[in-house]
Amino acid sequence: MMNNFWVAVGAVVPLFTLLFMGLAIKKLKLMTDTELAHTNRMVFTLFFFCMMFYNIYTTDLAHTVRPYLMLFGGVGVLLVCLLAGLLTCFFDKDNRHRGAMIQAIFRSNFVLFGIPIVGNIFGDSALAIPSMMIAVIVPIYNVLAVFVLETFRGGRFALWPILRGILKNPMIMGAIAAVIMRLIDFPVPKPVLKGIGQVAAATTPVALIILGASFKGGSFHNHLPQLISCVTARLVIVPAVALSLAIYLGFRDIELVTLLAIFASPCAVASFAMAQQMGSDADLAGNCVVYTTGLSCFTIFCWVFVLKTLGLF
Repeated sequence: MMNNFWVAVGAVVPLFTLLFMGLAIKKLKLMTDTELAHTNRMVFTLFFFCMMFYNIYTTDLAHTVRPYLMLFGGVGVLLVCLLAGLLTCFFDKDNRHRGAMIQAIFRSNFVLFGIPIVGNIFGDSALAIPSMMIAVIVPIYNVLAVFVLETFRGGRFALWPILRGILKNPMIMGAIAAVIMRLIDFPVPKPVLKGIGQVAAATTPVALIILGASFKGGSFHNHLPQLISCVTARLVIVPAVALSLAIYLGFRDIELVTLLAIFASPCAVASFAMAQQMGSDADLAGNCVVYTTGLSCFTIFCWVFVLKTLGLF
């Protein structure tokens, strides 16, 4: 039992140590908001590209591609979005709330939390599987988010501009470049690959520190019931249902923990920016990000502890 406890601690504590370092940077005013924005843009544009490229390029694709895992993850996200939409529309009549709530429930921060959770438990050699899942889940998140937010502000859903934007996403570009180079057997010089690997290794720590430094609290009194519903759904109900079904279907070890990272991670940071830009309730979206991220320290620990105690990885 104590061994399971320490496995759970080891999976969660490194993530939140980096977040608290970011909070310390904010408290000490070591970086301005402008500097944080520029650093965040650099991480998104360059670091994520290198991380995706390196993790996929240096792995045997024959053993990395898991069709059933990809299918379960993709269909699972679609179903969560559909159910969240039906329930939200039934219980809340305000369209500004609806878009923000649905997005908060189905769209997790898998990119920042998925990689380190798997890496902290199974080691860096296992990172290719969650990296490959990012190439599947992120496009689904982006398409669904635009569809949901446009629907509830009465806008028009245009698929081609969304797909074009997805293809320009640095993570997707990195994955595509790595797969192409592996398929044509193009050898990247070792000194160059080493440099890319060093940037890839720094991606998650830097991104989590910047995330911690970027946190801003907001008033939640005007939407407290909606906030409680989103936080409970994102951190408890969605992972409980998704992981139960995954266990029933036979997913174990790295695959199960990867699904844990998809369905139990807090709300995606990007959900706040999209809600703000597309006429949804940005305050509610921002509070969902803040409170799910803070509380996920405890909920992710509990999910990892339970799965390890049950002997599922």
